[in-house]
Amino acid sequence: MADLHDEPRTLPEVGELDDEAQAEASTPHPPLTAGETAQDGQGARNARETAGTPLERARALLAAHPVADGYSGLPWALRHLPWYDLQLGESAVATDVPRLREGHVGALLWSLHLPEGTAADRAAGATLEQLDLVRSVIDAHPEGLRLARSAGQVIDARNCGRVAVVLGPATAAALDDSLAVLRMLHLLGVRVLTLVGTSWAGDAGLTRFGEEVVREMNRLGVLADLSGASDTTVARVLTLSKTPVLCTRSAARALCPRPDNLSDDLLAELGAAKGLCLVPLTAEQTGPGVRDVADHLDHVRAIAGPDCVGLSGAHDSGAAHPEGLTDASGYPYLIAELLDRGWPETDIALLTWDNMQRVLRTADFTARAAQERRKPSTARITELDG
Repeated sequence: MADLHDEPRTLPEVGELDDEAQAEASTPHPPLTAGETAQDGQGARNARETAGTPLERARALLAAHPVADGYSGLPWALRHLPWYDLQLGESAVATDVPRLREGHVGALLWSLHLPEGTAADRAAGATLEQLDLVRSVIDAHPEGLRLARSAGQVIDARNCGRVAVVLGPATAAALDDSLAVLRMLHLLGVRVLTLVGTSWAGDAGLTRFGEEVVREMNRLGVLADLSGASDTTVARVLTLSKTPVLCTRSAARALCPRPDNLSDDLLAELGAAKGLCLVPLTAEQTGPGVRDVADHLDHVRAIAGPDCVGLSGAHDSGAAHPEGLTDASGYPYLIAELLDRGWPETDIALLTWDNMQRVLRTADFTARAAQERRKPSTARITELDG
């Protein structure tokens, strides 16, 4: 409401315009197109005036729809540093709070994967050590990072100006063929499990115990990560799981025939199941430049659909990255490339944030419903797989 003490504004005399209105009236405008009203034409002119460059548009779009990065190798990379400060910036790694903010990253899946060659009898202990390290890192950087166990907590972290850290993917070898261990890992915050490197999820697909693992994951709200799994395992999990699945580091096999990448048939099945293919920013799987990554995103979106494509930085994982995407600050350049290619802003919002939120939210809802119908499984691998 206007202040009652304001001086009343004198209206112009008939035929008289103020300076601003005269300037507007005297400014030449492009002719209207066929079927376009004067109001439509003014809206289009305003849009053209405020559009900016693709990079400016990308940054504005990411400010509203930040990146949910599907894979970060930061926890293991930090194990080798005697001292670090992620809040002020850390040159020894590719991920820190300043670069996450520059890249408009709002959420990050922190990998608990173990290096190749880790003995099977050490997998559970090594994963617990990773969890201990992750919690200490988050506790040491409360102004920048916040642990998130659910889709709602991811939103809360963003609203508080923090980067949400979701724990996982962890390696399935950490279960040691025990569903009780799965429940304890979930209790400690693990939300994603990679189904490779076990006797129950191999080249032949899921065994009966493997199917029980997937059902228990659905009951808990732990998402299945199928990157690196055999095509048979991927197809079976897509059929069995009541929760959408993730492929945390998978691009298009049609463009780059790597085992971790997905064939068009599997991409179509993933799309039908409303799963999520997180295209990695790695030179080995996508190519050496920003345009190569965009080509994979174009392909996955075309085959699986815009609801089933996301981003996976894979920074600090030991992989080489495309030029311009070598650390967490590079996302605006990739989004600018997609805008240049004609991606609608609604599809980019799905790509960066909304698709990951949908998957996390669906896992939460499915778990609550499953826990009302199903008790914790006590199945043992010796009973089911003999």
